[in-house]
Amino acid sequence: MDIIPPDLVVMRSQAWSDYELLDSGNGRKLERYGPYTIARPAPQAVWQPALEENRWKEAHAAYQAAPGESGGRWVINQPGLPGEWEMGYKGLKFHVHVGASRHIGVFPEQAVHWDWMQGLIQKVRRSIHVLNLFGYSGIASLAATQAGARVSHVDASRKSIGMARENQALSGLEDRPIRWIVDDALKFTLREGRRRAAYEGIILDPPKFGRGPKGEVWEFFDLFPRLLQACRAVLSAQPLFVVITAYAIQASALSLYYSLEETMQGLGGETSCGELALVEKSAGRLLSTAIFARWEATGI
Repeated sequence: MDIIPPDLVVMRSQAWSDYELLDSGNGRKLERYGPYTIARPAPQAVWQPALEENRWKEAHAAYQAAPGESGGRWVINQPGLPGEWEMGYKGLKFHVHVGASRHIGVFPEQAVHWDWMQGLIQKVRRSIHVLNLFGYSGIASLAATQAGARVSHVDASRKSIGMARENQALSGLEDRPIRWIVDDALKFTLREGRRRAAYEGIILDPPKFGRGPKGEVWEFFDLFPRLLQACRAVLSAQPLFVVITAYAIQASALSLYYSLEETMQGLGGETSCGELALVEKSAGRLLSTAIFARWEATGI
């Protein structure tokens, strides 16, 4: 039997003005977020940096990871770095910050998903309801509602929901229909299935490990298949898209591709998969940051 494997694509956004990957190497990455530069771990950057070490030392802040996966701390190198500051992308406004973790409030590589999703929403002339699971700071939700969709945004962290609401106000989208929900993603989706809720679009950004607001434990490989089944149950009769992005898991994009293909079986459409990457300014290298799979309706 001839087996035709899916094409794995590398997707990168080239539409940023407020963000740049300045350099990478020796397990680190040097980035510009608005007017400030920061250095963070990037274990996959196994090559040598292209810029001189002095350029790295000029970073306003650097995140020093602890051994293993047990966190770390920020070291502020330049006085005057604010606790948070504003950035923008194609009309969306949001805050970024250095805080308790290495994450600062935005994943720039996901801009390719925001653009793709907006294009699909704007293309169809019907009501679109989007479910955003593990929605974090809400930028994908804001992109969806900016394009005309209603959004149900779910995250287990009350702090993240607060950040998302602030970003909604910054973007001038307070009047747009977004439900902000503090809940466990799996439990919420299962309840929505029992309520016979229906969504035309679903965004999933599941972590490797996490905890729900009531102590629920999320383990990717244990619960992701069940979550996909729950997502299938809440898809409308005319689904438009599903997108999955995963970080720091021991799997390839093929794992996401075949699980999504199975989930969407019988619905037609097209499934693609690959890696999200950032384009390095210093030497033009592509720094892979995540794997993804996404499905979209055809003939719309």
